Amino acid sequence: MFSRTKLLAIFGAAFMLPLLIAVANPEALSGTSVLAAEKKQPKYKDVKTRKRQSVGGKCAKALEKVQVVLEEENWPESLKMLNGIEASAKTCASDYEQTQIWKFKGYIYYSLDDFPRAIRSYRKVIDGVGTPLELALDTRYTVAQLYTVEEQYGKAAIELEIWMDAANIIGGDARVLLAQIYYQLERKAEALSMLELAIDDAESKAILPKENWWGLQRVLYYEKNDFKRVTRILEKLVKHYPKWTYWKQLGGMYGELEREMDRLVATEVVYLNGELNKERQIMSMAYMYLGAEVPYRAARIIEKGMQDKDADGKTLIKRNAKNLEILGTAWYQSKDLKRALKSLESASKFSDTGNLQARLAGIYLDLGRDREAYRASRRAAQKGGVKRPDSNYLVMGNSLINLHCYKDAISAFQKALKRAKDKKTKRYPQQWIRYADTEGNRLQKLRDVGATVPGCSKA
Repeated sequence: MFSRTKLLAIFGAAFMLPLLIAVANPEALSGTSVLAAEKKQPKYKDVKTRKRQSVGGKCAKALEKVQVVLEEENWPESLKMLNGIEASAKTCASDYEQTQIWKFKGYIYYSLDDFPRAIRSYRKVIDGVGTPLELALDTRYTVAQLYTVEEQYGKAAIELEIWMDAANIIGGDARVLLAQIYYQLERKAEALSMLELAIDDAESKAILPKENWWGLQRVLYYEKNDFKRVTRILEKLVKHYPKWTYWKQLGGMYGELEREMDRLVATEVVYLNGELNKERQIMSMAYMYLGAEVPYRAARIIEKGMQDKDADGKTLIKRNAKNLEILGTAWYQSKDLKRALKSLESASKFSDTGNLQARLAGIYLDLGRDREAYRASRRAAQKGGVKRPDSNYLVMGNSLINLHCYKDAISAFQKALKRAKDKKTKRYPQQWIRYADTEGNRLQKLRDVGATVPGCSKA
């Protein structure tokens, strides 16, 4: 969760402060910016005014040589020099001077990615007899960060809580760090409370909260199933830290809240910028447009996906039975029957199901291709699995009437009547049976008197 690079960015150059400053001007030991802040408000609670300690001349010269090597990032040599100074009883003899050695060693071990030894060195600083209270507390914060990197979250929490208890000025980064630690410890209520203190404080000062602050807050509310709060956070993220992942997540949250039009808009933004690059994502968007009763847009999206290719040269949307049938549905709802028919005929080459044949039969009938409508409806009935078998037999019957096969049409309508589930659906086959019977008898009477009338042409 925490990387060395991130930690270095947090630490900055605090460990490289020249020690000669403390010799030339003991009052500047903690840095002029800190002193200026202390005049306005003490950094830590219960800090008593006391004489500042300094490094002696002999020790300062020795540490100055170490610092030159440190700046060259020659870690082994600088560590060897520090060990020599520490072993000497005369070079850096005072308790305060020993503290400076441990501080430098902690930084070296940190630079070598030896975090356990870095922690041990910094703990010596914290527990040192000659360590000023301010330095001990600052170092405790550092140790908390190192424990976090080492995933020793319990120890990290203890150190940071002690630091916060003593500090008057607590920045947002410190609160968020503790929130992250609490999250790892499954202390999620405390994590959220600490995180919101940081965010609310920043927003009250018109300061933009950091991206990762909102990121963790989003996770915590998502785990509480508070999708409204998650949505509000994502709306802030897409505004201040716009990323396509946030737009995708925002679309998902709109879906959870049944804000379908907002979901469609958010997904469209991602799609128009070429960030939907998986079949599932693109087909999901097509379904949204079908649900929004914009079938033409759905059809165009699917067609484009069947033409566009991914990084491996494969089409984004496969031309399989399911996808082609959905494309056919979109074109049918768009009243473009020819394109609908073309898509469904292509689908039938991959999977010739009864339901698919029934849909083809309906389109053939609408286009006046009665013989094909009859054959498709008959294949649908033979294959089975038709969602509305009564409707399929109605299509069969109508195509047979148009082909002047009235007896066969009556038989088809009777099958439709048998499979109808309620009075409303039974009414249509009953009406068609009466019509087919009447029209068939009328034409037969005309034949009986020698009139030329068309006969059954289903073959």
